Amino acid sequence: MVTAYDYTAARIVDAAGIPMILVGDSMGHVALGHDSTVPVTVDDIVSASAAVVRGTTRPLIVADMPFLSYQIDAETALRNAARLIQQGGAQAVKLEGGKPVAPIVQRLAEAGLAVMGHVGLTPQHVNRLGGYRVQGKTHASANKVLEDALALQEAGAFAVVLELIPVELAKEITETLEIPTIGIGAGVYCDGQVQVFHDMLGLDPDFRPRHSGNYAELAPIIRDALMRYSDDVRDRVFPTESQSFYSDDTRVRQQTHSLE
Repeated sequence: MVTAYDYTAARIVDAAGIPMILVGDSMGHVALGHDSTVPVTVDDIVSASAAVVRGTTRPLIVADMPFLSYQIDAETALRNAARLIQQGGAQAVKLEGGKPVAPIVQRLAEAGLAVMGHVGLTPQHVNRLGGYRVQGKTHASANKVLEDALALQEAGAFAVVLELIPVELAKEITETLEIPTIGIGAGVYCDGQVQVFHDMLGLDPDFRPRHSGNYAELAPIIRDALMRYSDDVRDRVFPTESQSFYSDDTRVRQQTHSLE
């Protein structure tokens, strides 16, 4: 699974044959310029989901439920999830947290929604966690992450994201759960992996998380293309004849001159 937030990226992911797309609230960082995912709204996710759906034919589209869109009560969560499915066109929703949100997951699942869980580092809680840090490093905190994952499974989640936890813990959770685990910064033993589109492709030259891998360095390529375009415009070598259009009268005059 990878993230996508727009039609063009979704088409590329679809063509690559990747089976799941997450319309993530990570757009807060990489697309909207916020310093966290907290400011992302339901409207943001609905709009992005609809664009991603228009650009795909095969992947399962999972839409993130943003901060405070599901924590207030189960009915508010159901209304917001319904928007992501009905207006955004997503086939599933994802929400962060363990035991405290298990009743919400259960309510959504009972209503017929496919719900993905998310434990370990939960970016929407970054202010309470004190930063983006590995979770589950001690015996007590590891047990809590495992218990959270089990609670989500019991509530009806069809899969759970494990973010930024030790490899050993991710392996134990994967072996314990009956539903699939999808890792991000959680090692190789998860059933699947998820990465942020912009991170893995090197679209931000100043930031790349350790867990993202190094699959491309697109920022310098794009910057070079834009600089060459700018130079060509200044030097009046763009546009050329092949990028230009003429009126019919102009073309007739040109053809007459060429015959003369």
